[in-house]
Amino acid sequence: MNTRMRRAAVAIAAGAMAVSLAACGSAKESGDSADKSDSAAKKGDDIKVGLLLPENQTARYEQFDKPVIEKKVKELTNNKGEVIYANAKQDATLQNQQVDTMVTNKVDVLIVDAVDYKAIAGSVKKAKDAGIKVVAFDRLAEGPIDAYTSFDNVTVGKTQGEALLKALGDKAKDSQIVMMNGSATDPNAAQFKQGAHAALDGKVKIGREYDTKEWKPENANANMEGAISALGKGKIQGVYSANDGMAGGIITALKAAGIKNIPVTGQDAELAGVQRIVAGEQYMSVFKSYPQEGQVAAEMAVRLAKGESLDGLANDKVDSGTTKGVPAVIVPVVSLTKDNIKETVIKDGFYTIDQICSGNYKAACDKLGLK
Repeated sequence: MNTRMRRAAVAIAAGAMAVSLAACGSAKESGDSADKSDSAAKKGDDIKVGLLLPENQTARYEQFDKPVIEKKVKELTNNKGEVIYANAKQDATLQNQQVDTMVTNKVDVLIVDAVDYKAIAGSVKKAKDAGIKVVAFDRLAEGPIDAYTSFDNVTVGKTQGEALLKALGDKAKDSQIVMMNGSATDPNAAQFKQGAHAALDGKVKIGREYDTKEWKPENANANMEGAISALGKGKIQGVYSANDGMAGGIITALKAAGIKNIPVTGQDAELAGVQRIVAGEQYMSVFKSYPQEGQVAAEMAVRLAKGESLDGLANDKVDSGTTKGVPAVIVPVVSLTKDNIKETVIKDGFYTIDQICSGNYKAACDKLGLK
């Protein structure tokens, strides 16, 4: 973890200790947040936390987020708290049904990473009407949410765009790129796109741009094939990809067309993405401390379920399309390239050198000094 990230984590931990030591119970209001009666109706450690994640194609959700949140809830509740989990598999209708099930099961709080940030709004209200607090996790869901934690998504996009410009170097102004944004139903995707355009506009030609349905690698692959056909094989000098999964589909299309050695961005530091970076197929990814984000979401959920304040933990405020002044924690990000693999994913224990440097990647790892 880099210095900024470590400081942020320490500050969060210190704030959590300070609030728990100072037995204050006044709930901080945000938009449609609960009234003062909530602070009087405090619960003990025997709480139910509903965890709704959006899909299982991106490795992070079940590899990092779910176990981190489950572990932190146990730690904060003396092993008495229960996490009830469901994955929507990229189906917004299914996720709304899962909220209904959580309401029926009378969970005390929901952590929701929305498939569709607008479509979830009615279900969030239904949960709130049932007295269930809602933490928006990773994506800023609409509806009367009580708290939010994510990364600075505009900064993520800027980081990706700036890295692509760095890779293109002095040739950037004469280069043509393809932009492969995320799903139009994900508010984060719009912010990644905003940040990327802030970095790229006026400095490079954008030949084709796509919003990729459901973030699926196969859809990114098809879009890339269309871009190659429209622009020509020798007319593409780089690709902005909003995440690693799509980068995999993009690189497959580039290889099939015989296009080599052009920079492709990514995000999430997935193992396959890190391996492509080692091999020189992908230029960069964005490393995000999922453990830190998951731990924050768990602490928010436990505090809200117990009727406790988020003071000292959620020091920022964000506005959604429906709710103003939502208490928030924004976690910092790091640009990941072949030059800082040791200082990021390996140092933070995401992967071991053996995992990254398995099979065909060993020789490339040796060249980078990853031994």
